[in-house]
Amino acid sequence: MPNPLLFQIAFLRVTLIDLVDVAIVAYVLYRLYGVMRGTIAGQIFIGLLLIAAVSFVSQTLNMKLLSWLLKTVSDFWVIALIILFQPELRRILLMLGRNGLFTTYPRYDVNQAVDELLSASEDLSLRRFGALIVITRSTDLSLTFDTGVPLDSRLSKEMLVSIFNPKSPLHDGAVVVSGEQIRSARVILPLSAATRIADVHLGTRHRAGLGISEQADVFVIIISEETGSISFANEGTLYYNQSLDALRLSLLQALEVMLNRKDRRTVRAMSTRLGPEKDRVAAERRPKRSKPAA
Repeated sequence: MPNPLLFQIAFLRVTLIDLVDVAIVAYVLYRLYGVMRGTIAGQIFIGLLLIAAVSFVSQTLNMKLLSWLLKTVSDFWVIALIILFQPELRRILLMLGRNGLFTTYPRYDVNQAVDELLSASEDLSLRRFGALIVITRSTDLSLTFDTGVPLDSRLSKEMLVSIFNPKSPLHDGAVVVSGEQIRSARVILPLSAATRIADVHLGTRHRAGLGISEQADVFVIIISEETGSISFANEGTLYYNQSLDALRLSLLQALEVMLNRKDRRTVRAMSTRLGPEKDRVAAERRPKRSKPAA
C-alpha cells in the first residue's frame, strides 16, 4: 500500500498514515480524559501522559539513565492502570457497549411511559415521598444485582405512588422500570463513591441513584424525602434539584433511540428551547445551606 511522504522536518519523515495514526491516538486520549475528568483518576491520567512525554524526549535525546528508569517503571504500568482505573475502565466499557453497533433497545410507547413517570414524580414530590426510579435502556439489571421483589406490573402513576408510600412494605430501595413495565421494587443499588456535589452533601438515596448510573445504561429519577426536590442521574452525572421540564427533556433525550423520527425532531426542538434553561433553573432552585440530600 503506497504511503506518500507529506513533508519532512530534519530527520522526521511525516506521511499520511502518520497523520491518521496521530489523529486516532489523540481522539482516544481525548475520550479517555472526558470519561475521567473531574476524578482522581483524571489527575493520575495527566501524570501518566507527562511521564510518557518525558520518556519520548529522553529516548530522542539518547538519555540512557533516564530512559532505563522510565522503562523499568513502565513494566508495572499495566497492573497499576488496572488497579487505579478500575471504576473508569468499567465506565469506558459501558460507553463502548452503549454506543456499539449491535446494541438493541426495546420498542414501546415512550411518550406514554414518560408521561406516567413525570406525573408520578410530580405527585411524589408534592407528597414528599422519597423515591428512586431506575429506567433501563439496553442494560439487563438482573445481571448487575439479584435483589428486590419481582412485580412485573404495568407502569402507572398510581402504582409508583403506592409503592413509595412510607406505609408500604416496598418503599425502601429502588423501583426498576423497563419499557412500560415495573419489573421489581425494593431493589438495593450500589452507592457512588461521590459524597458531595457542589455545595450539597449527598444522602444515601442520591448516592445510590448516581452509583447505578455509573455502572449501567440507565436513567434514574430521585425524589428527596426531606425537601421534595426532583433530581436525576444519567451516564454517571447527577443533576440535582431540577424542574419537571428539565426532567422531561433529559428523559426523552435518554430514550431518544426508541422514538420515531417525528418525536425525535420534537425532542431536538425542545432541547434548543429548554436546554440552556436547565442549568439556570438548577442554580436558582439549589438550597443555600448545605443539607444532606435524603
